[in-house]
Amino acid sequence: MIIRQRSSKLDDGAIMKLIDTQLVPLSHMSEKEIHKIRKEIPLRMNRGMTFVISPEPNKPAVAFIHFLMHGELLYVDMMAVSLKEQRKRYGQTLLHEAENFAASRGCKKSKVMVDEGNTKGNQFYQKNGYQNLRYILISRCYEMEKRL
Repeated sequence: MIIRQRSSKLDDGAIMKLIDTQLVPLSHMSEKEIHKIRKEIPLRMNRGMTFVISPEPNKPAVAFIHFLMHGELLYVDMMAVSLKEQRKRYGQTLLHEAENFAASRGCKKSKVMVDEGNTKGNQFYQKNGYQNLRYILISRCYEMEKRL
């Protein structure tokens, strides 16, 4: 397995599949809201950075992390690992890669929003040093933060 930057031609189909199978089921948005956001994903992916894990350099992603950097803040936007590749530390590897990349560019803290009910996600981030800051009722998610 290798870690590399996203190649839109090679990876975007696999990333959309990961979003649909791993992230959308955890969301509390309506079908209409999800449809609108799905249309915005290609634009969203072109802002910030995306690292992927793939079996070989020319094979599509089996895991990805998309993040943005704003001054001293790293914002983890989306992360997913295909079901059959879970429990291999790919998520942890990608998170550390993003954190190290951001820290090397001056980021001092990292934030992520975890959907209410995404217990596995909440536990994952806690194991990786994140703490719950607050619950945001309107988006039904937890804001988590970590010092880098």
